[in-house]
Amino acid sequence: MTATVTVGEFSRLTHLSVKTLHHYHDIGLLAPVAIDASSGYRRYGTDQVDTALLIRRLRELRMPLPDVRAVVEASDGPAREETLRAHLERMEQELAHTRDVVTSLRELLTPGRPVLDVQYRFIPPFRAYGVSGHVVRDEIGPWCEYAFGKLDGVAGDIRATSGATYSDEFFTDDAGEVVTFLPVAPDQPPADGVELVDLPGGYFAIAVHAGPMTDFDRTYGALGSHVAEYCEVAPGPIRELYPIGPGDVPDPADYRTEVCWPIQRIPVLKG
Repeated sequence: MTATVTVGEFSRLTHLSVKTLHHYHDIGLLAPVAIDASSGYRRYGTDQVDTALLIRRLRELRMPLPDVRAVVEASDGPAREETLRAHLERMEQELAHTRDVVTSLRELLTPGRPVLDVQYRFIPPFRAYGVSGHVVRDEIGPWCEYAFGKLDGVAGDIRATSGATYSDEFFTDDAGEVVTFLPVAPDQPPADGVELVDLPGGYFAIAVHAGPMTDFDRTYGALGSHVAEYCEVAPGPIRELYPIGPGDVPDPADYRTEVCWPIQRIPVLKG
């Protein structure tokens, strides 16, 4: 048997505040079964308790309201399960990222600068397939997925280490030009969806970052400090090379990224 209760009583039944219930009513997520025409008081059915508890659980899992609505309104089990599965996968990724950040923070609080093996290399000029764009720093992940997807689509039998260049403005203004590239032969013909770009040669101080990008800034900090102390900085964007990336191995711990800092010349270091 279904009974109706006041919004205050429904709040006690579901542990959802009256303010929250009013908001869910306003956005059409959980409407009362009746509203008194004269007083405006809301009444809810006891058969709505399970729906309210489901919404509460999903919000505790930080599911966005549009996704909560999709779960609540799903008319079939598979559609509901797919929405839940996608959200749980996102949460697992966030949890893994949080664990990586915690590990990085503990290492950062350990006294001493990370040991960094810096190599010097002259990289000759070369031609590449490229995808360029003005990218906001917070959107770099999705943009790189898009850009490297474009490069993968035209790679064919090309076997070369892909990379990207990052303009100064990308760091100083949180938005700037980024160019992803895949080296090709000098006579490589054009391909749909990508550019042919010519990257200049130059000297670089290079350090390898091992593992996920969570503490990537530490590698940048250590390499940049080394360059400031021992080298003459050259104009031009920083390059990153990706000998082992997400498309090569499933475990981020196995990623290898070369950070290439432009310098004027190879320094003579005193032993």
